[in-house]
Order: sequence, then C-alpha cells, then structure tokens
Amino acid sequence: MKAVTWHGRRDVRVDEVPDPRIQEPTDVIVRVTSTGICGSDLHLYELLGPFMAEGDILGHEPMGLVQEVGPEVTEVRPGDRVVVPFNVSCGTCFMCTRGLHSQCETTQVRDQGTGAALFGYTKLYGQVPGGQAEYLRVPFGNTLPIKVPDGPPDDRFVYLSDVLPTAWQAVEYALAAPCGTPAPGSGGSLAVLGLGPIGDMCARIALHRGIEPVIGIDLVPERLERARRNGVRVLDLREHGDDLTEVVRELTDGRGPDSVIDAVGMEAHGSPGAKLAQRMTAFLPDAAAAQFMQRAGIDRLHALHLAIDLVRRGGTISLIGVYGGMADPLPMLTLFDKQIQLRMGQANVKRWVDDLMPLLTDGDPLGTDAFATHHLPLDQAPQAYEMFQKKQDGAVKVLLKP
Repeated sequence: MKAVTWHGRRDVRVDEVPDPRIQEPTDVIVRVTSTGICGSDLHLYELLGPFMAEGDILGHEPMGLVQEVGPEVTEVRPGDRVVVPFNVSCGTCFMCTRGLHSQCETTQVRDQGTGAALFGYTKLYGQVPGGQAEYLRVPFGNTLPIKVPDGPPDDRFVYLSDVLPTAWQAVEYALAAPCGTPAPGSGGSLAVLGLGPIGDMCARIALHRGIEPVIGIDLVPERLERARRNGVRVLDLREHGDDLTEVVRELTDGRGPDSVIDAVGMEAHGSPGAKLAQRMTAFLPDAAAAQFMQRAGIDRLHALHLAIDLVRRGGTISLIGVYGGMADPLPMLTLFDKQIQLRMGQANVKRWVDDLMPLLTDGDPLGTDAFATHHLPLDQAPQAYEMFQKKQDGAVKVLLKP
C-alpha cells in the first residue's frame, strides 16, 4: 500500500509499504478514505526528528471503511464507516472508564514515561503506524472505532479523530469554574491564541456555546479573516504586538478575559532564545538531541506567557497547543499571584463523542463541511506538508485522499 513516511527533517515521502494485517483477535483493518494533516504533525516535520525512525508512517486523523475484522470483533463489521481516534485506548481500563482515554493504562508507553499510545506519533508514544495511508490496523475493534452514518461527506465526520474533541476539551477546560468564573453555559469571555485548525474550531465551539466575546489572536491574514467571518473578534498580533494586553482588556471590562486558550504550543513566534535551542537540536546526533529535548527547556513560550498576561485574575488558561520541553521556565509568582487555574493535556477523544455527535448528525452548526481549505490526493502529501508548514495558499486544514 501507499503511505506517508518520515525520512528526516522536512522530508516526508509517499512510499510503498507492506499492508497491515490482523495481529490480535480484536483488530480491525480500515481502508482509509480521508486523513488529515494535523498541526502537531508539523512538529514531527520540523522538530521532533530525534524521536522518529526513517520509514515511520505518519498521521493520526483518519476515517474510512472497515475492510476486515478479527475473530473476536462484534461491534463493527466489514463495510461499516468509522472514524479512528488518535488515542490508542482500550476503553475498559481504570483510566478509560473515567474518561481519561489519553492516559489508557493498557497502552501507556511506560518505557518512555508517557501516556496512551498515539497513531503515527514518535517513539515517545509507541511508534504505532499512522493513518496517512491506504490502510490502517486499528486495535480494540470493539471499543476504539467510532461508527458514523452513511450519507454526509467525510468532511462532516473526519474531525472526530482529533480536531473536534481536542477543541471541545480545550473549551470545556477553559470553562472550568474556579472562584469567580462563570459556570459553563453562562456566558463569560474567551481569548484564543492561534487560529490554526484547533484554535479556529475552539472559537466556533465557544460561540456555539454562548461565550461572548470570543477574541481570536493570530498573525496570518487568511486565518484572521476566516475567524472574522464566523463572528470572532479578531486581533492581528502584528498590529497590536506592543499594546495587545491593553486592547484585550478594553474588550473585557478592563480585567482581561475569563479564560484563555493557548492553541499555539511549542513553536510560537516571538521566542528567539528557545527558537535557537530548537534549531540547535537539528545539528545534534539523534540520541543526544533526544536527551537534550527531554531534559532542557526547548519550547518557545511566547504564547503561554501571553496567555498568563492576558487572562484576568482568578481566570483559567486552557493549554491545548503541544509543548515538549522538560525544564521550561514558568513565571510561578505571576501564576500564583493572579490565582490562575491552568488545565492541559491530550484530548480524551472517546470522552467527548456523545457531546459532539449531535452537532454532526442534526445539522452542521460548527461548519465542518467547509472546514478544510485543501483536499489533495495522498501522493501530494510532501507538497501538502510544505504548504501547511509555510502557511501558503491560505492553508488552514488539509485533508488527504488515499
């Protein structure tokens, strides 16, 4: 089969690789019909090479049709249409039964000290072959695949793999109510840092849930305009860089927003020292670079520091952008003094499916049908990665079609 494989920094290729096969009696083989390129895939493309091996199959946002099932699979059958969550979670362990599928005890990558395995995402998370391929082996066939109805196009459902649950969790965490913060559903104000796929969807979900105002901050004109069209109050970081905090406070009764979502993560603009540290890892042998990244502060923290500055006293920061450093400095005095609640973590995909499914089957209030900016054949994955990484041609969300 054809699959998108990693060969080095900024070097992904479409290779012929062996077809996946049933290995366990509860396995399912899915013929992939749509698969997304995620912003976190760009971290593999640009930065996390020390944790990759040449030939690793990328991708963790697939959906498709069940092709084959193991002898103990009873919940899906060949021909069923399914979305595959990016967490490889069993659905039955202590963590999964508490809605913490990203911490699944069955698939935790204990030799790396990390949580649940992820499809297509580095040695740190199990090195499981990913879904940017023609076929995908999916374990836990009775509990992991999400069955979706026939009829609507893939674009309606494919984001259940990552974008929708990640954004929903980010908003849910942002609305977690410490003392003095509005309870969920009672309004409040929210700023979203970064209007890529996750930040954009966070803003849509917040508006859908009655948050007002929703302030979106970015520096890419196409992303700002896209959010503006959906009712977000947008601020261009290039225009308001020096006075952004004051501008946001003016929009929020002089206090700052009740909540801030950091949807940027480790590769934020405006962090030259950490940018240099990231670049240095490219010149180290993989083993040395991996140790450096696991023990040093290598994240570009501009977005997180901005979130801490923007949020009102007693407010909440929901951190959904990916960070990877082990010794990043944080302004603990400010966090403590402002009494900020900080929530974060990989999305627990299956936890949010019941909340999200009605928004996909009873109309399309979040605009998923038109969410992708580009649909490209799998063979064009290298060009798609480059375009997305360089933010060319208005690329916000790219779907590949095997």
